[in-house]
Amino acid sequence: MDNRRILVVDDEEALCEILKFNLEKEGFQTDVAYSAEEALTKPIESYSLLILDIMMGELSGTGLAKILKAKPQTSSIPIIFCTARDGEDDTVTGLEIGADDYITKPFSIREVVARVRSVLRRSAVPPHTDSDTVSYEGLKLETLRKTCTADGETIPLTKKEFEILELLLRNPNVVFSREEILARIWHKEVIVLDRTIDVNITRLRKKTGRYGKHIITRQGYGYVFET
Repeated sequence: MDNRRILVVDDEEALCEILKFNLEKEGFQTDVAYSAEEALTKPIESYSLLILDIMMGELSGTGLAKILKAKPQTSSIPIIFCTARDGEDDTVTGLEIGADDYITKPFSIREVVARVRSVLRRSAVPPHTDSDTVSYEGLKLETLRKTCTADGETIPLTKKEFEILELLLRNPNVVFSREEILARIWHKEVIVLDRTIDVNITRLRKKTGRYGKHIITRQGYGYVFET
């Protein structure tokens, strides 16, 4: 049995049970919640991955994701959105919030399992040959603990925001194109729109306060952290 835990949140009870049965068959410990409100009563920080339906009751899956991404203890938990809506706007909205992948209903169980394994693989802590702390003045990333602070204040970052900022901080004054960021951060395992990278950069500038001005756009080339 895999020691990583998955939480499935969907108001379709039958679908929850099908996903739970098949994920546990693949060795994953799986819990279910039939609403976003019920999910919030669970120890979210103990899960390795969340599968969220977008359209649910009063609190939607995107609303739940926003709540979790705003909390340091849950901001780095990977999220897969699972929904019947397949428009580009819904995809972008999910990715902007910080989702790691997006599955459109109806789907095959094989696809779900493959995407779950892919997201968990990408989110696994890699062996570090570089320093486990990356910093510039008062901006500090602790890569093992997955925490970011600016002048001593904790900044909740999504997994992708953290990885982009780490890439730029480890390579100050080096320009990275969108294609390079995609290859390094998303590893070409999920289709990502160029706009998604722009949105992540914009949010990083806002979240990092006075350090945001160091994240520079080089028109026609890409992004750089200038020191």
